[in-house]
Amino acid sequence: MTQTMPVALLFFRVLADRSGRPAALLLDGGAGALATLAELTTADHFVALSETMPCLFRAGMAGEALAAALQARRWRALAPGTLCRVDERLVAEFLPAGAAWIDGNWCMAPPPKSTGAQAASRVTALQMVQLVAVDADTHEIEALLRRDPTLSYNLLRLVNSLGVGGGRRITSFSQALLLLGRQQLRRWLNLMLFAARQGDMRSNMLLARVAMRARALELLARARGLDKTNQEQAFMAGMFSLLGVLFGMPLAEVLAPLTLGEAVHAALLRREGELGVLLTLYEMVEMGDFDGAAARLDGLQIAPADCNDAMVDAALWMQGALRETQATHG
Repeated sequence: MTQTMPVALLFFRVLADRSGRPAALLLDGGAGALATLAELTTADHFVALSETMPCLFRAGMAGEALAAALQARRWRALAPGTLCRVDERLVAEFLPAGAAWIDGNWCMAPPPKSTGAQAASRVTALQMVQLVAVDADTHEIEALLRRDPTLSYNLLRLVNSLGVGGGRRITSFSQALLLLGRQQLRRWLNLMLFAARQGDMRSNMLLARVAMRARALELLARARGLDKTNQEQAFMAGMFSLLGVLFGMPLAEVLAPLTLGEAVHAALLRREGELGVLLTLYEMVEMGDFDGAAARLDGLQIAPADCNDAMVDAALWMQGALRETQATHG
């Protein structure tokens, strides 16, 4: 991206509809975001954001020319009175009548009590994540799949829907695991941890948030010049960073049964090491501390434009993750 002036940082907030489902993106950014945004509107990946879900911008953030450019890309100005912030439990009946979009940290509230089957399914997914992380034998993974009908059913649906079998119907777990491949299996399992659970309104929004975190951290690790292994660890750190919220337990307790690498463990529990710094950077952007994040970027020698590209691509990847999990859950 050609830079003629300092590039401001941008972020894309996932908004929920009144039922708590991820339903739109809201553009946010630091001082000077207008000039940065004017250049981004011509980028293919930015244009693609509005193909899946509504994309919104605050009317005061854009002048007439920029607003017209955004609207030409199917973005639209946020209508007054349609955005409501909720930081406690989301209760649709208590929302203002005109609220179409919900922002805030309501999805970070403690979870409802899971049924035995739902809790067991999440524990099984977590155990499978660990087996895949240590490159366990396919037979071990297959044995665990057989203990969870919901997880195994969704896996077979995913593989059949992807068409990776060349038109053949997939009829066994071992065949599905072979065709899917370990990297795709690892990512699918991570997403399944956050997939919708009956009675837990937070699930879809947590999935959206954690998918953006994981992909953004992976891309920031790449921009930092880290190798493929560290990029994959960055993805895992982002994905696991909200497991404590998901389970309603201290993160250290959720991670205790897992034999995570020290880099991921240090990043998640102490925000230490390069992965910890990247996670902290993302959290600063997520919270709207764009000045603090810019200072961190400078220390990491990551260009602001590369950070913005990572945020755009992470939002796109999140949209794909939502489609994927919706497909496997019907």
